[in-house]
Amino acid sequence: MKPRQRKQYFRNMKRSDDSEREKRRKRRRLIQELGEQRIPYLSPADPGFQELWDSSYAGLALRQSSALPDGLHERVQSALITLQGRGCLLRDLVRVRDRDVFTAVSRALVGQPGYTYRYLDTRLFTIPWHCEGEEAQKDEKDKPCCDSDLRDACKALWELNQFFCSDVNQQTNARGVKRSRSDTENSEDTPGEGMCEESVKDRLLEEKQEKEEEEEEEEDSGQGCSHSSPPSSAPPPDVAGLVQFNITLINYMDPTAMTQLKEEPYYGMGKMAVGWHHDENLVPLSPVAVYSYSCPAEPKNEGVTEKDGEGQSKEKEKLKETETEGEGTSKEELKKEGGEGSEKEEVQKEKACWRVGLKVAWDIHTPGLALPLQSGDCYYMTDDLNRTHQHCVLAGDTARFSSTHRVVQCCTGTLDYIQKRCSEALENLHTDPEKTTKSLKSLLPSTLQRIEDIHNEVEFEWLRQYWFQGRRFARFCSWWTKPMEQMEKDWKEMERMTQLLLAVVEDENTAQENRREMADILLNALTDRQQHRQTWRDRCQSSLAQTLPSEEAPVDRPYWSNEDPDMPLSFDLSEIINRVESLLWRM
Repeated sequence: MKPRQRKQYFRNMKRSDDSEREKRRKRRRLIQELGEQRIPYLSPADPGFQELWDSSYAGLALRQSSALPDGLHERVQSALITLQGRGCLLRDLVRVRDRDVFTAVSRALVGQPGYTYRYLDTRLFTIPWHCEGEEAQKDEKDKPCCDSDLRDACKALWELNQFFCSDVNQQTNARGVKRSRSDTENSEDTPGEGMCEESVKDRLLEEKQEKEEEEEEEEDSGQGCSHSSPPSSAPPPDVAGLVQFNITLINYMDPTAMTQLKEEPYYGMGKMAVGWHHDENLVPLSPVAVYSYSCPAEPKNEGVTEKDGEGQSKEKEKLKETETEGEGTSKEELKKEGGEGSEKEEVQKEKACWRVGLKVAWDIHTPGLALPLQSGDCYYMTDDLNRTHQHCVLAGDTARFSSTHRVVQCCTGTLDYIQKRCSEALENLHTDPEKTTKSLKSLLPSTLQRIEDIHNEVEFEWLRQYWFQGRRFARFCSWWTKPMEQMEKDWKEMERMTQLLLAVVEDENTAQENRREMADILLNALTDRQQHRQTWRDRCQSSLAQTLPSEEAPVDRPYWSNEDPDMPLSFDLSEIINRVESLLWRM
């Protein structure tokens, strides 16, 4: 497990660049194939919409707002407005194609205490949700980490999460039974309805290429081959039993406040709030559940009234049939009014509301799908939909919140994990109780390599990630303050251990064969550390970072002057790197 974790850490550091290059290559190929053409897409007003949904997007399920328990809408919408009003929702400064950009969407992460979510070289840290019946989460002074309003907001999101955990499980089981019966009745392997055999072959070829390209990237995650057809009703061991979403990513966007939004490039679906993507760093084949709340312009701290809810329900009846238990919603009623004029009105109405767009990944043969979302609607992406398909969010006319519930990978993304890694590294540090001097217990190359890997992981995947987002977390929630202070103390001890290793390497009495191997390990670790420190310094001092207010501006931490007597090594490692290189040259 430990070698795989170490391998995963270093591969994660370069994976983003590799995947971006691959995306650009695929995008160029698609654009070349398309030329001036547009790929067709279907929305509820189009004939064949339901058939396309059933045949090519079976992992997508829509849940009307009426499916949620009484009162939950009001609590959740009030919670989202509270998060916005308290300044918890902020645009992230993320890394795309070797440059920093602001996300168009303002975000916050709420979820299990001590969990994080990593995307686009950015690690978000949870505001802990507060479960019913549990004591409030406490900070280091044994005080609640959030005030009462924020605690109530996070508790409402936890209630929504509990509903999703139960409902997604019921939906999946119901679809699995139906799919099993359908497979028994249709045992022959035939192309999907409305698709020629050539299109099926092309799609299978695309999927085979996609699998080969991503196989190396996924070998540590345990994911197997993806299939565009629905998998068997028995889920893999990872997601067997009741789904347990462990975080929700809260998003907010007001399209009227945006100077420009990109047009969807392949289908002509309209303006995109979020471009085409797969959700990252999730447990393989785990579902995603999304709650959508549209609101007029800048939100105000007021709940949704019963009258408002009735008005939303009446509006939705024009678009959707009553949903049967365990099934998605039929869309054919959208054409009830008939006539060319009414069809245009329906199209305009659809584009005025927020929509989720879906497509089969890197496929130009299967039509896309655009699903309108009324305020309070929810949708689920289940089975392998997030893996084999991509989705985007198409902007409507009003501001919108979404609460996107996920099962994130927790093997390397929790506070508990990194604290254990710190303890593992510090086990190799011996302190003489009489002389108060320190030394390394083991000089085995494998041990030294592991410790230096942990050292880099703590500094660049946790400390600098945390401080790059400024002081935003401490402003409204103190939960992470004490753990990050302790982590910085542990990291400082690891700096001491690197200093001790340097002393051993430069000691002429060290055995020559061991000395060279240790010097190689040290040089590689220091070179990586120097490079990453410079990258983070550049990011903190970038022109975009300088536009942020002081409480949100990136903090270049840990940082110290080279003459700081409290630090074992200098911040700038170039002189030490030169010494080790010269030493290796003389050996």
